[in-house]
Amino acid sequence: MATPPAALLLPVLGALLVPATAARAPPRNIAVVGAGLGGSAVAYFLQQHFGPQVQLDVFEPAGVGGRLATVTVNKQQYESRAASIHTLSLHMQDFVKILGLKHRREVAGKSAIFSGEHFILEETDWYLLNLFRLWWHYGISFLRLQMWVEGVMEKFMRIYKYQAHGYAFSSLEELLHSLGGDAFINMTQRSVAESLLEVGVTQRFVDDVIAAVLRSSYGQSVLVPAFAGAMSLAGAQGSTWEVEGGNKLVCSGLLKLTKANVIPARVTGVSLHSSEGRSLYQVHYEGSEGQGSAFYDMVVVTTPLHPSRSNFTFENFEPPIADFPGAFQPSVTSVVHGYLNSSYFGFPDPKLFPFASILTTDTPDLFFNAMDNICPVNISAAFRRKQPQEAAVWRVLSQRPLDKPQLKTLFRSYYSVQVTEWQTYPRYDAAKSLPPIVLHDNLFYLSGVEWVASSMEMIAVAAKNVALLAYNRWHQDLEKIDQKDLMHKVKTEL
Repeated sequence: MATPPAALLLPVLGALLVPATAARAPPRNIAVVGAGLGGSAVAYFLQQHFGPQVQLDVFEPAGVGGRLATVTVNKQQYESRAASIHTLSLHMQDFVKILGLKHRREVAGKSAIFSGEHFILEETDWYLLNLFRLWWHYGISFLRLQMWVEGVMEKFMRIYKYQAHGYAFSSLEELLHSLGGDAFINMTQRSVAESLLEVGVTQRFVDDVIAAVLRSSYGQSVLVPAFAGAMSLAGAQGSTWEVEGGNKLVCSGLLKLTKANVIPARVTGVSLHSSEGRSLYQVHYEGSEGQGSAFYDMVVVTTPLHPSRSNFTFENFEPPIADFPGAFQPSVTSVVHGYLNSSYFGFPDPKLFPFASILTTDTPDLFFNAMDNICPVNISAAFRRKQPQEAAVWRVLSQRPLDKPQLKTLFRSYYSVQVTEWQTYPRYDAAKSLPPIVLHDNLFYLSGVEWVASSMEMIAVAAKNVALLAYNRWHQDLEKIDQKDLMHKVKTEL
């Protein structure tokens, strides 16, 4: 082939020398509604992707940490909610490492399942004896459960590879489908009981063990969707940990790291405006100094938008942002400092009571879901768990506040009771469809992920997804959103 003349090369050289089109400037400011784990994690991830020049305003009317709260008993702090973190929770592991936090020292304690009349399953100090008891009572149901949970978790762990490569999902359905196909979608629409019976777990095991775990974690029955159930059961089966000093330190640490501006106010709504052909969001809020508002390029809502939880309004959106259906499960935590009434559990001599954690079956007369002898968030090397005959700090989970006769049933006497009423988890049996992630161009909803499953790591995964989605949409990198066959794409990128 003849050498092309110099005249033909000039345009080519010119094109090579012209600088590439400048990337779109990052948002000037972003509002995050809520300073719980979702709000603090998404603020951190947004800054990671958009850079430190973006102003981050985080609105929080209560304390930073949200549900990751503590209560004080005798000058020591205790987690007010059962909030253990699974060892496979990679984002939470990263947060702890980045912030220089530590895992709290584990204090061993045995568990048991109570039927209201007697203990139907008791943990011992011997692993092989525990396995033998499970086999004796339930055959190989516990092995089938383990295989089922491990199969779900193996697919769920794909999310970390996808996110490490910058991929995001514009809906919860797309996210689930990328991990486990139609099977994961179906797991949000059928009960955990149905799924486990299908893989050969016995009805007795479901009624005794699975029901007890779900009452302890979600305060609900075995009718919760299979995916939410699998996440809860993974936490019950696997190794877990908590943060030394309290899990809420992750939230305050991430916000401090990002230098986010925490505004002590409750957001009442968002209205849409247009400026120079782009969307602007006016965030309306109420604080101790009255009402106010501010304009933002982007907004992430990390608090529930369901009418039963908030009266949040959206104005000037066309089409209007639809209402969010569904209800939340009432949950009560009672932190009691007192002497356990071991006779109620069949141990007249309190010195012989061996359990630190009591789960319960789904029995009509039982007025509590679970209770555990809890340790403070700071554990010294010399710390020891209180003996059963000593006054200890117990955390009792129930669906309604305990009355005095109920407290007297559980405790011979007590020094103090601190009650926290929550609407913590979605009522999973009321879920018809999953909430959206994208409410408008640059308006995102994070906490809808709890309708898939509610755990600290699910919220952290959702925060990373929202940050990646916001970044990819802002820069119109559509190749990184809702891509199909991601496992193959990720392998070829490695």
